[in-house]
Amino acid sequence: MSQKDLQTRLDELETRLAFQDDVINTLSEQVAKQEMDIRELWDAKRLLHSQIKDVSHSSIKREEEESPPPHY
Repeated sequence: MSQKDLQTRLDELETRLAFQDDVINTLSEQVAKQEMDIRELWDAKRLLHSQIKDVSHSSIKREEEESPPPHY
């Protein structure tokens, strides 16, 4: 291979490497954002679960506390 061919190949490889570094950084940032979104969703789920438990305990009686239906 000539010196010019080697330089062309080296330039191509450097360009690919720079592009790959950019893609890796972009993907890493996206993963970090998604992780934060997932954490927020988990917190919201926990809050909703807690609120549902509070509401369900206050408005639903246990079976033995319920009066029988009118047709009995």
